[in-house]
Amino acid sequence: MDLPLTLTSITPLLRHIAACQTATLPGDRLEWRIGAVPVGFLKPDFAEAFCGYFGSDARRSAGCISLAATASGRLNAAAAALAPQFGFAIRGEDFDVRAPDSAHSLAVLDRGAVPIFGVIGAGVHLNGVVRRADGLHLWIATRSASKKLDPGKFDNLVGGGVSAGLTPTATLAKEADEEAAIPATLIEKATLTAQIDYAMERPEGLRRDRLYCFDLMLPEHFTPRAADGEVESFALWPAKRILEVMLAGDDFKFNVNLVLIDWLIRAQFFAPDAASRLRSALAGSTG
Repeated sequence: MDLPLTLTSITPLLRHIAACQTATLPGDRLEWRIGAVPVGFLKPDFAEAFCGYFGSDARRSAGCISLAATASGRLNAAAAALAPQFGFAIRGEDFDVRAPDSAHSLAVLDRGAVPIFGVIGAGVHLNGVVRRADGLHLWIATRSASKKLDPGKFDNLVGGGVSAGLTPTATLAKEADEEAAIPATLIEKATLTAQIDYAMERPEGLRRDRLYCFDLMLPEHFTPRAADGEVESFALWPAKRILEVMLAGDDFKFNVNLVLIDWLIRAQFFAPDAASRLRSALAGSTG
């Protein structure tokens, strides 16, 4: 494989990006708001059940449902009540419900209900970078075979959802300790380098994900340790191998491709025209 890659070589990478931006919004969904603030999108059948649960606290107009702010504390009760009918599982972990461009939390919602309520789910991803004499390497995780989502696929060194009340930085520190036994003295050196948004149709519903991407330069002597069972193993890969695997197929978890493409652009593994095309594609994957 010749480096840097040119426009004619990046078609599989563009396919990975496009696979994460399959949702058209609103499409056949209805936007829903807390008060006047838009927070999510509901399929028509779920919107009907949503309005039925909240009664007079949910007002429906053309293409939109407005939930009274005073009723926002009942979202998890609604999710628990509607889960059996609509086939999603309550997971016992809350995410903050926010407007797309706001840090202010309007409510909390169980993580298992996030896709069907069509709200944004935030997550962190860590590129664990090692600079060796033969070039840049990344620590790559293999997901546990018992994971419900994408078992056995390749992943970033660390990743996880941002639970209610936590910042991305605090989430990263927690997940780094739990998943890879990275000490606090190391993880505090990680830098936030990118934010990637996408809207994707999945069997579980609408994924409107916001990925906070961090880079961490790691010493050669450090070896991560699978600490909580979510990761089967870790391996240190040269960047060229990562590119080869991504170009060849779908062995990485679907959204990890986006995080790695962003890192490879910044690490200058693409010719300028190819980098520009990829960057435009990533910027277009908003939801």
